[in-house]
Amino acid sequence: MLQTPWFVAKLLIPTCLSVWLASSARAAADEPTFIERSGVVYGAQADERGPLGGGEGYREIVAGGDFEVATLDELLAALAQAQAGQTVFLPGETEIDLTARIYVDKLVLEIPSGVTLGGNRGVDGSRGAILVSDALDTPVMIRALGPDVRITGLRLQGPCPKRYLDHHRRAMEFEGPEYRRYYYKFPTSNGIVTEHDRLEVDNCDVSAFAHAGVDLRRGTGHHVHHSSIHHCQYQGLGYGVCHNVATSTIERNLFNWNRHSIAGTGRPGSGYVAAHNVELGESLSHCFDMHGGRDRRDGTNVAGTSIEIRNNTFRAPAIAVKIRGVPEDRCHVHHNWIARHLDNQPPVVAETGTTVEQNAYGEPGEVR
Repeated sequence: MLQTPWFVAKLLIPTCLSVWLASSARAAADEPTFIERSGVVYGAQADERGPLGGGEGYREIVAGGDFEVATLDELLAALAQAQAGQTVFLPGETEIDLTARIYVDKLVLEIPSGVTLGGNRGVDGSRGAILVSDALDTPVMIRALGPDVRITGLRLQGPCPKRYLDHHRRAMEFEGPEYRRYYYKFPTSNGIVTEHDRLEVDNCDVSAFAHAGVDLRRGTGHHVHHSSIHHCQYQGLGYGVCHNVATSTIERNLFNWNRHSIAGTGRPGSGYVAAHNVELGESLSHCFDMHGGRDRRDGTNVAGTSIEIRNNTFRAPAIAVKIRGVPEDRCHVHHNWIARHLDNQPPVVAETGTTVEQNAYGEPGEVR
């Protein structure tokens, strides 16, 4: 497992990202992702669509499209013309740097309803086309304009792989509104944002966004799967996949170096099913999260509506799951393999309304 962040040598270089990706893939292959006891499986398994995290061997890769583009101007022109059911395709390891247009023009790549934006990550060793912004103020890199948008087979690389612990510490010295005023003087960033139903993100590598790699602000039926999501770890934010009032299925992803790999505001109507994901080993805070009413200061103790966390593998020693209130329906945490956690911390922290059962704890050979 990679012990030194890829950004130490130099920020935002695709070659460095490929080193991290190769290390993650080796870690997933070299260490077991599930265990079996008495015929019962605990932890994450690949499925018929391909390996955990996608890439080589993934079976739902797009091979081409109605539009094939290699430059930013071509991409923008194709997105302006694309209709529902069509695909805008970036071949091979095409590199498109969005930095100047985002910084100067506040550019956002807008994907029309029903359109697929795709690359061929995993084909013949391809790492996939890459979209990059190193402008710290990247509010949104990609926005879905309607339902049924798919983003597949691409690398999305944001501007903020660091934790910025000192900035957060200084902000905490202020009270009330002054905390937010100071904290948000430093800009944040998001990778993919939607407020519509049924966004699909698959076979992607998403990294280095200060707020969230995938920000599900509203909508239902979202599906984030077979992707690698990492280095979203800006202290105070830093989410791999974030929910506001949204619901999703998050499955068969590789997570690492996030603050929370999955998070939610806990507002009524929010929730997720997280299944067969792997936390590879580094997490700034607890891995899977749902806020409660005390965090929102709305006078309730509501922590979302319905949450299921099953068959995930947690190698990070941090708390695996933290539900910070009471779900309106329920939260069920089961058949996970929590391989490592600090002795002074419980592996799961929750209040009433959360059932924690039939999980496995400990390294192979020491599982209980």
